[in-house]
Amino acid sequence: MKILLVGGSGFLSGTMARCALREGHEVWAITRGKRAMPEGVRAIIADRKDRSAFAGTIATQNQSWDLVIDCIGMQAEDASQDIEAFADRARHLVFISTDFLLDPIDRPWKVDETYDKFNDTPYGTGKRAAEEVLLRYANDGGAKMAVTILRPCHIYGPGSLLGCLPMHGRDPELLARMKRGEPLKLVGGGFFLQQPIYAEDLWTIAQSCFGNERAHGQVYFTPGPEVVESRVFYRAIAQIIGVNVAIEEIAITDYLREHPEHKSFCAHRVYATDKSREHALKVATTPLAEGLRKHVQAMGVP
Repeated sequence: MKILLVGGSGFLSGTMARCALREGHEVWAITRGKRAMPEGVRAIIADRKDRSAFAGTIATQNQSWDLVIDCIGMQAEDASQDIEAFADRARHLVFISTDFLLDPIDRPWKVDETYDKFNDTPYGTGKRAAEEVLLRYANDGGAKMAVTILRPCHIYGPGSLLGCLPMHGRDPELLARMKRGEPLKLVGGGFFLQQPIYAEDLWTIAQSCFGNERAHGQVYFTPGPEVVESRVFYRAIAQIIGVNVAIEEIAITDYLREHPEHKSFCAHRVYATDKSREHALKVATTPLAEGLRKHVQAMGVP
């Protein structure tokens, strides 16, 4: 396929670029040119915040794509931009959303796509507004481009920082802390259930949307294959690097009093994949222990 990634030098987009190249696809990526691109990716230098320049740059490519994956869309304006820029140039758009747009209060322990209570944090409301723009486009009857929305939970893998829960979410010092024997301070003691997804699995799911008519105008959760307590995530890392880990519980109410914007972390994040399977999409398969081992090794730790 001919694939375009919106955001091509970040963690997720870079992972998708490398996966696509490995599978023999032609890959373009829109980037501001601040970081190096994976070798073989055709860079399109543009800043999506400059809407007119962005549109002009895409138009001058004189190119069309089979699949566009927006890895960095955050707001309704970004979704509108995707439609304006690609509706006549792409066959399918996959928008990477997030499970953080859901209200974490009083929801089922396992959530499916029928759940319709949404968060009020800036990140969550922005992502939901983007979804609504895309769903209106997809369902108005005249859409030229197929649209699918994916909602991953915690994404991990080489190129990202380790850690899935405050106070050690994406902690650049996590491995060093563990090696020094420091207790990890986890909100709620790390008892929240999660389904972390290995980044390469998200690529597999995204590309499986292409050419699938049932995926048009649909939203899918994209969790990892295992339901684990968040503390298990950290213990698995400790086992990989050969250390013991002690966990210190941070009271949920105390943490949220200081960080109300992080309330989405303080809930079980478990999601059904029945809809994905019914619609013949791929689902995540990488075991957590295997994915974390690759992640740790990529950080230079044997």
